[in-house]
Amino acid sequence: MTEQTIQLELDDSGLSPALPVPSNPRDQVQDVPYRPVGFRDDDLPTALERCATWLRQAQEWLGEPVDVLAIHLDYDDRQGSPYYDVKLLCNEEDLAGVPIAMRNQKDDDEE
Repeated sequence: MTEQTIQLELDDSGLSPALPVPSNPRDQVQDVPYRPVGFRDDDLPTALERCATWLRQAQEWLGEPVDVLAIHLDYDDRQGSPYYDVKLLCNEEDLAGVPIAMRNQKDDDEE
């Protein structure tokens, strides 16, 4: 049995450069093993809508459902900060594009 390696193009934070980024500057993909993708806003429905939009875009890019471990809702009472902080805890391999690379490698092997 031979061991196969998969080549990934990743940015400095370990994400695929092709991963859709959340559209609002308040939102971000954070850096932990199960990466929180945060959506911050004073209006909870707006934060949830941006979260759903990003999740649809990421799943379309990935070609399969994104592995989401949990959804976390937090609040920030500090002056000047968005009140709601919705976080999706996502599998870092999905955000790095591993399933895409594996499909591409399989397609290359079949040719």
